[in-house]
Amino acid sequence: MAPRVRVRAPELTGKGGWLNTGDTSLSLADLRGRIVILDFWTFCCVNCLHVLDELRELEEKHRDTVVIIGVHSPKFVHEADHQAVIDAVERYGVHHPVLDDPELATWKQYAVRAWPTLVVIDPEGYVVAQHAGEGHAHALEKLVEELEAEHAAKGTLRRGDGPYVAPEPVATDLRFPGKAVVLPGGGFLVSDSTRHQLVELAADGETVVRRIGSGERGFGDGSFNEPQGLALLPGGEVVVADTVNHALRTYDPRTGAVGTIAGTGRQWMQGQATSGPAREVSLSSPWDVAWFADRLWIAMAGVHQLWTYDPESRTVEVAAGTTNEGLVDGPAREAWFAQPSGLAAAGDRLWVADSETSALRWVERAPEGGGFTVRTAVGTGLFDFGHRDGDAGQALFQHPLGVTALPDGSVAVSDTYNHALRRYDPATGEVTTLATDLREPSAAVLAGDDIVVVESARHRLTRLRLPEEAVRVESVAHRTQRAATDVAPGRLRLDVVFQAPAGQKLDTRYGPSTRLLVSSTPPGLLAEGAGQGTDLGRDLVLGESVTEGVLHVSAMAASCDDDPENEYPACHMHQQDWGVPVRVVAGGADRLPLVLAGLDG
Repeated sequence: MAPRVRVRAPELTGKGGWLNTGDTSLSLADLRGRIVILDFWTFCCVNCLHVLDELRELEEKHRDTVVIIGVHSPKFVHEADHQAVIDAVERYGVHHPVLDDPELATWKQYAVRAWPTLVVIDPEGYVVAQHAGEGHAHALEKLVEELEAEHAAKGTLRRGDGPYVAPEPVATDLRFPGKAVVLPGGGFLVSDSTRHQLVELAADGETVVRRIGSGERGFGDGSFNEPQGLALLPGGEVVVADTVNHALRTYDPRTGAVGTIAGTGRQWMQGQATSGPAREVSLSSPWDVAWFADRLWIAMAGVHQLWTYDPESRTVEVAAGTTNEGLVDGPAREAWFAQPSGLAAAGDRLWVADSETSALRWVERAPEGGGFTVRTAVGTGLFDFGHRDGDAGQALFQHPLGVTALPDGSVAVSDTYNHALRRYDPATGEVTTLATDLREPSAAVLAGDDIVVVESARHRLTRLRLPEEAVRVESVAHRTQRAATDVAPGRLRLDVVFQAPAGQKLDTRYGPSTRLLVSSTPPGLLAEGAGQGTDLGRDLVLGESVTEGVLHVSAMAASCDDDPENEYPACHMHQQDWGVPVRVVAGGADRLPLVLAGLDG
């Protein structure tokens, strides 16, 4: 076995303390002898949620040698709230210790630049690998097996139970519900996401009529996996966005039958089909669904796109978005989204809650006919958020997950991380606040003269009378707080570090196996080097008139098993998006390394 580069691992520190340890603080010394995987995550990030699911099998298979530590590193202000982290750990079924690091202390010590990032520490306390983004489960499995063998032979591997201590369960009728829909009889169907069920409630919004689903993660006709969005079809069936199963399911309230209409049960990855027979095309974390323009539209949060499902041909296809994360308007196929999570059809518009850009956007038919156009009502990009009313051009949301069409033509926005219900009026261009003190509202539906809010973190539906007057709130504006990287003026070398996992090589059978896309905010930050290419290294030239901004870097690499005897080797996709704040100063760095997989030499 070739010698492995090793770097002594910094200590784990976080002002918020430890979760899932029975109130015990952990140190690296406590973990000596175990293989430690640090998962730097934040609960707003769908890619982080994908990695949580990728790690479940590894965690179970190597439970006596591997300890996974979640290092919660917030992007939004709300994510620095300790109770919100406690809620997220339960909501997403995190069954390993979590360090709450609201000030990004451990993030900085490990020089992390992106969510999610995985860092592997060997049993002697040395960092041996780093992986950014998704798709690294296979590489981690091979590395863990190597480390187990190596340290068992050296006598430095310690087997046994890990430090995870499960919290006490809490009895409630709903547990972190996601979305709701009004049924023809006046009751409600709610996605009870954390319990992997649908729950039918009576018209009072409280009395449980029935539960649908086994309550365990699964993809059989009797099971769901963190279901979210719901849409009532013209024929009476309800379509369910079965988020972690990466599928669309159906539920018939009249018969209780559950079926599947789209998805394979596996997550879509770059290079796979984006159209075709619905049961043969993989999806990626569908978060909401809505009927619009004779199609079922799908908020495909996992790949920052909108897709459609045609019930007549039983096919799916991409309708809007490129898979690049950000806020770009224009022709639907060229637009950029960032984790679209809520949909609502109203006349000739489909409203979209674009959560990671804290934006309210809409889709409409292109004026010249043929195709669709994407426009933005509120929001400016990935890093600006807050609670500010007034003219839409300067108004701010914070990670909204839901949008509801109101009878007067305006829309209500479930402004999730502001714990508020907001309103945007297209006629006046004004944003107001309808209600506050709603704990993580994730959706809302109309019921007569009332609006019923899915108050996710209070585990209930909350009925409100639609107010005639807005609530006055103090304006607050934020930017994502991450330390900027000082770079020198002029030429900047960008290197995306990718080392194929042991036993694999880059797949060049059908052309280049890597892709690199670079852009900037503001665009003037880059004088040269923006655009797409196939090399993972690129020389950039910084603009002379811009002194700070964000470099947006998207990288992808495909590696396959290095087995000459196998005509069809197994292949794996590695991908990540970075938003790197930079400050242009004399004496700054002239090279920017970003680790996709491996270690920067």
